[in-house]
Amino acid sequence: MKKIVIIDDDLHISNMLKELLSKEGYQVSQAYSGTEAVMLLSSYTPDLILLDLMLPGLSGEEVLPLIKGIPVIIVSAKVDIDNKVDLLLKGACDYIVKPFHSKELLARIAVQLRNPHYSRNEDSLFYASDIELNMDLQIVKIADQQISLTKTEASILRLLMQNHTQVITKSQLIERINQETYDCTESSLKVHVSNLRKKLRVISDKDYIESIWGIGFKMRQEES
Repeated sequence: MKKIVIIDDDLHISNMLKELLSKEGYQVSQAYSGTEAVMLLSSYTPDLILLDLMLPGLSGEEVLPLIKGIPVIIVSAKVDIDNKVDLLLKGACDYIVKPFHSKELLARIAVQLRNPHYSRNEDSLFYASDIELNMDLQIVKIADQQISLTKTEASILRLLMQNHTQVITKSQLIERINQETYDCTESSLKVHVSNLRKKLRVISDKDYIESIWGIGFKMRQEES
């Protein structure tokens, strides 16, 4: 069953959409503010998101860049063409204006759900110990718990998982990570690793990353 999240502060519209989508066989979750949506998506990965723009807390424009690897259809009363183009360029896969016809919305949803661009790519999944890392979604999962990472945090964790029996030097980490993001410097690496450790401890009591003083980092080996 495909999972859809509706992010809309209008209770009437949100419930109407939920009823429509549930009848079509979708599993539907709802968020009524941008802040609530970010919290929901930090622990839940749907197949598609319907996103309104005029939300309390974080606006739809602020929520959109935080969504990685999930198709987003903007559902908004805003009709300005420049606004549409801007959001499509920033990652939305489609834009439908309120009021809309239910058949049109269902068709647009069906098109996006069969888009292979968003299909799960097994090459993006990495495993070490009891950790599963999804690089496409930048999500780390341990047991049944998951949490979102920044791009830099995900890159650090992937390198450590790929070389889980070895020490990765600080210079190696910075060089490899900066091939994907320029957010990692010698002064910021310690902060990124510290934040990553804290996030992993949120979903598990284990400390998965070991500091090798003066050299770098490695995955902590489980005691036998």
